[in-house]
Amino acid sequence: MKIYGIKTCDNVRRAIKFFKVNDIPYELIDFKKVSVGKTEIENWLKKVSIDTLLNHKGSTYRTLKLKELNLDEHGKKEWLIKENMLIKRPVIEYNDKVIVAFDEARYKEIFNV
Repeated sequence: MKIYGIKTCDNVRRAIKFFKVNDIPYELIDFKKVSVGKTEIENWLKKVSIDTLLNHKGSTYRTLKLKELNLDEHGKKEWLIKENMLIKRPVIEYNDKVIVAFDEARYKEIFNV
């Protein structure tokens, strides 16, 4: 299982704590050290919607004033590829699933704990 995010993100920290407490092995891929490319993002978008993946509430989204651009799906995807900090965190690849954001109840259900 891979967790994509940044170490300083509260939701990523919560997810990591959940996995440690439940003794579930994981690999953390830090956006600040390893850029998530077009291939990963396109694979994720086959399993979740662009609006699930794009963090509309984050400071990067506001700073770049993306709301004002009224981006279509292609434009949003291009921004996600160009600026990984726009990705809602964490993104978890587990089996054939992509799980976006931290939700403890959902995690318990998915990981059978």
